[in-house]
Amino acid sequence: MAEAEINTGSLKERLFDADALPRDIHGYHRRTKHAPTRYALGPAFLDWTSQPSPFRRFDGAPRVELPLRDHDETAPFPGPAPLAAPFDRAALGLFLELGFGISAWKSYEGSTWALRNNPSSGNLHPTEIYLLTNAVEGLGAHAALYHYAQEDHALERRADYEPPVVLPERGFVLGLSSVPWRESWKYGERAFRYCQLDVGHAIGAAAQAAAALGWRAHLLCEPGDSDIAALLGLDRPDSAHRREEEHPDALLWIAADESAPPAIDVSSLARAPRTWTGAANRLSEDHDGWPLVDLAARLCVKSRTPTLARVSHIAPKPTFPFPLPDIGRVVRGRRSAQRMDGIARLSREAFCAMLTSTLPDAEPCLAPFAWPPRLNLLLFVHRVDGVEPGLYLLQRDAESVARLREMSALALLWTPIDLGPLKLFRLRCGSVEREASMNACRQAIAGKGCFAVAMIADFDRTLQEDGGFGYRRLHWEAGAIGQALYLWATAIGLSGTGIGCFFDDEIHAMLGLPPEQYAFQDVYHFTVGAALEDARMLTLPAYPEEMRART
Repeated sequence: MAEAEINTGSLKERLFDADALPRDIHGYHRRTKHAPTRYALGPAFLDWTSQPSPFRRFDGAPRVELPLRDHDETAPFPGPAPLAAPFDRAALGLFLELGFGISAWKSYEGSTWALRNNPSSGNLHPTEIYLLTNAVEGLGAHAALYHYAQEDHALERRADYEPPVVLPERGFVLGLSSVPWRESWKYGERAFRYCQLDVGHAIGAAAQAAAALGWRAHLLCEPGDSDIAALLGLDRPDSAHRREEEHPDALLWIAADESAPPAIDVSSLARAPRTWTGAANRLSEDHDGWPLVDLAARLCVKSRTPTLARVSHIAPKPTFPFPLPDIGRVVRGRRSAQRMDGIARLSREAFCAMLTSTLPDAEPCLAPFAWPPRLNLLLFVHRVDGVEPGLYLLQRDAESVARLREMSALALLWTPIDLGPLKLFRLRCGSVEREASMNACRQAIAGKGCFAVAMIADFDRTLQEDGGFGYRRLHWEAGAIGQALYLWATAIGLSGTGIGCFFDDEIHAMLGLPPEQYAFQDVYHFTVGAALEDARMLTLPAYPEEMRART
């Protein structure tokens, strides 16, 4: 869809800064900040003739059509289903469709575009989906690597393992990768941030899809980027065209029961003999390179690490006084609002349930993470029954909140608020609609909802723990929190929107943090409210009716 874009940079500026690329991920983060007087560098205009295709294909790879079960009733939201579904081709098809399939097509003035069940910055969808599984009836006779083709709801078989290679039983490996060019085409240098946020949303989407089947998603924290690239074939010349390369992101073990993840030797699986098929399609005929995005990926490479000792948090389960729709209806009905009405109110109970769903280890979206939480939520409360308008902080990590209080130069209230199981503090009373909108790049949607969120990362501490990879890890956590908010907003009849454009340092100033500090950094915004629909847009079905005849 053609949209007006802010001119976020010029060719002259880009050439001037070409020799001043940052040396570490702090430098990337600093350079890609937006401010009221300056936006991070992006394209001066959008070249619609070079817009990347959102659909990856592997031409020549054998294709397996999956059953479409989008009319089947699923467990009540948020799950999990009381009984685990059998691990077969039909259940695998439902998992992939709920997690990453198309939810609808939109049409306006001759342009048509797809919406997906997993959200994406600008609806550009840099995330690609792979799975590695044992022989499954209707898929193949041996262990194999597949790529998910959303448009056709089908699997493309990229590689067959030679017997006797087998994976653990009762589950499969889900692989996530990113095509940074899809985001940098529109967002320029800030694109790497958005790719990582999308990975976090995808992790949450996979966890929710698994819960619909009574399955469970576990993020595998040990493999390094080189292991993942080799396993998924991303280091092969037939995996992508120049400037359309996929960056290895994450592996998850999707357990077809409630069992813990097994020990998986990813390095050995990546080196095992395989027969490869297919070659990647070209996504764009023309490209505009963004060296800083490529550099950010190099600054954030993850090495292989020892097994992480998981710190378990006893996450309370969100409660809601009324029955909620089934998971399928919620997932397929999720949309990113473009405007909010500025009128709708949120009940205190719904507000509590939504925030509870974002706590560490909360099922399902936050449960896959084994790393300790490193984000706290700054809340701009506008229209919530029983909660006074104002600025609040939701504590997700006590140690970082204590240090933030010590660093703050402002006389904030820090008044504890009684709201279910939440550790919530009121920082300031009174309307914060103007501040929410102004600091979300002057987007009214942040002030016209029921509440808005700024996700404040324990930045330096995380980078000291994990090096540059910690930057990706923070954005994954933020994306998963956003996914939980999206789904809960939809379940209670409202809408949500992730906001990637915000004035980073203006938010820090609201917390009384010094301008040059990097102990805490804003990484993502979100808003929840009642959407105003655009009646000019036509909504079309996600898939043709004949697909439901597949068995």
